[in-house]
Amino acid sequence: MLAEQTRTTAQPELQDADEPITIDEFAQFVREAINQPPWRANADKEADYADGNQLDSDLLKKQAALGIPPAKENIIGPAIRAVCGYEAKTRTDWRVTPDGDPGGQDVADALNYRLNQAERHSHADRALSDAFRPAATVGIGWVEVTRASNALQFPYRCRAVHRNEIWWDMQSVEPDLSDARWLFRRRWVDRQRAARMFPEHATIIMHSADKWIADMAGEMLEGGQSTGLAQAIDAERAWTVQEDAWFNDENQQVCLTELWYRRWAEVTILRAHTGRAVEYDPANPAHDAMVQSRRGVLERQIIPKMRRAYFMGPHVLDDGPTPHPHDNFPYVPIWGSREDMTGIPYGLVRDMLFPQDNLNASISKLRWGMSASRTERTKGAVAMQDEVFRRMAARVDADIILDAEHMARPGARFEVKRDFQLNQQQFELMNDSRRAMERVSGVTAAFMGQKGTAASGIQEQTQIEQSQVSVADLMDNFKEARRQVGELLMALILHDMGREEQTVVIEGDTLNPPRSVVLNKPEVDPATGIQYLSNDVQRTRLMVALEDVPSSSSFRAQQLNALSESVKSLPQELQTVVMPFMIDLMDLPRKRQIVEAIRQASGQANPEQLREQIKQELMFELKERELALREREIAAREKLIAAQTVQTGVQASYSAMQAGAQIAQMPQIAPIADVVMAGAGYERPNPMGDDPNFPQPAMPAAADPAMPANEVQQNTSPAFPPVPDNGASPMQGIETPETADNLPQGIEQ
Repeated sequence: MLAEQTRTTAQPELQDADEPITIDEFAQFVREAINQPPWRANADKEADYADGNQLDSDLLKKQAALGIPPAKENIIGPAIRAVCGYEAKTRTDWRVTPDGDPGGQDVADALNYRLNQAERHSHADRALSDAFRPAATVGIGWVEVTRASNALQFPYRCRAVHRNEIWWDMQSVEPDLSDARWLFRRRWVDRQRAARMFPEHATIIMHSADKWIADMAGEMLEGGQSTGLAQAIDAERAWTVQEDAWFNDENQQVCLTELWYRRWAEVTILRAHTGRAVEYDPANPAHDAMVQSRRGVLERQIIPKMRRAYFMGPHVLDDGPTPHPHDNFPYVPIWGSREDMTGIPYGLVRDMLFPQDNLNASISKLRWGMSASRTERTKGAVAMQDEVFRRMAARVDADIILDAEHMARPGARFEVKRDFQLNQQQFELMNDSRRAMERVSGVTAAFMGQKGTAASGIQEQTQIEQSQVSVADLMDNFKEARRQVGELLMALILHDMGREEQTVVIEGDTLNPPRSVVLNKPEVDPATGIQYLSNDVQRTRLMVALEDVPSSSSFRAQQLNALSESVKSLPQELQTVVMPFMIDLMDLPRKRQIVEAIRQASGQANPEQLREQIKQELMFELKERELALREREIAAREKLIAAQTVQTGVQASYSAMQAGAQIAQMPQIAPIADVVMAGAGYERPNPMGDDPNFPQPAMPAAADPAMPANEVQQNTSPAFPPVPDNGASPMQGIETPETADNLPQGIEQ
């Protein structure tokens, strides 16, 4: 029998990561949400108490029947406002830091500027504050982080979402819902708007279920009907959830359900040696290179894949992967407290309900007791009807007429009594209810800005610190939610930046000048020739943290007082250095001009001016060195030119002497040389040049034939052996052994 049941029961199939959700799965999520532990009605009541709606209609009717005037002293509201004011007073800002990447500081600074800009224009602070109030009141608040639907507005949008619009998987245990299977939001919208959002389903949206099914029945018999409508009819017939939960004919609205759900998939993860992990892409050559070079390892893991679907009742209007670049829900929860067994959220108001009701009842009873009176009379003592007497006795100017005949009888009595002791007890009970409110909530009168029981400033400060400790867990949850909102905004910013080159101009403040950072700049490695992107925002590991900044005037005043006390003990020169930082903490309209005036008066330059001054001094020193080198080079060149001039003159003189010697020895070559130089283009200088004024020796006298000729001195040099002096020889001119052979023929004769 068991085997038969096993065969006949439908077995669930293993779903793929990209498989759309079915109607049965969605209906299961809806039934699971309906069967969750009830807490929303109590949360609505707690929120009403915080808003001051503390007297319901049944109680007012009972009080009216008893003659008790309605009374209310809301002490829950000021306590919640004090906690919200503490959040605004200690508000922190986002700061982007490089996560272990020392070269990513410029990228972090640029993205930090973009994130702070998105924080202002997306109204993230307002959305977080609006969601913090229900978190402190009833235990849960939601913030939506998404892209703006209107392209004319700022690209990103943050806003608070009411708790009654969102249902989530309460079986999850992680505060950020990273392990939740599903989350959906239900919202009533106009049919016209819904039809514009999903034009392919406009026919289904613009008609209610019973109406369009009846209208389309005849067309279905005749054929030519829409296939989508036919499937929609079957879906509505099989839908088990009440139909009035998703359409309303009276106000022409439909309820759209935005469902976010996770599909689990087995993927290959590439883990680098630096610890960074990405999903492995076989088509990416960089991933293959990392694996081959053993700079990364492949791992098989099961990770969630986020998907989004829109439903209108049983009708699937859209289903596909998440449009966001992250796998988290776009709705961030802000938790107050959660029950241990059920996970039901609750806030500070839960324990404040009884003291509030007791206080309201005490005030009503006290007011009633102060004006109430008890009469004792014998029958017939009053000369009026009982109803008239009761109304007259309750008046301040009561005029009661007694029956004289009846009062003259023995035992006749008429007496009006008031119980002032009971009023004192009620007054003590009322004060005890006020004190109980501080005991159960931890929010003291000093924390709310009221006069408490403190007798000195130290005691008051101690009570404020005690209240801060009592809400420390709530503030810790809020900081975690605020950090998560910043990470979702950062994911959207990084995705929109992509890999295109962008220049981010970081605006300056009182202390720092503006500067520009170029992101995703294409460059080429000169060593390898590989192209890469400098300041790559997609590869830089970043981390969003919270930094305590003076975001409120009171917080800045505290920092200014602390800094002022520290500066008093510093020397005069150090006080001048710290003065710009003190000016930055002041609420002055022209702080930057004041800081510049102080620096100019004290001769202190700002960091940019200091860097520029150092740069100018370095350039001046380099210029001086360059001029000195040029002077030495010019002097050396002058000496070289002088030496070359002397050398050229000596060479010219020597050449002239050689030419003269040649002409003197062989006069016949002079005309030939003139012809050769003229053929080469030589022209006689005009005017003539300067006379070198070489000294000319006197011409030797002609030798006397009668005198004996001088004998040739014998050559004794080993390098030039002597010319033989005997025998016939063809030597002529200077080669002849006798000096007379060198003389011209005419002289010889």
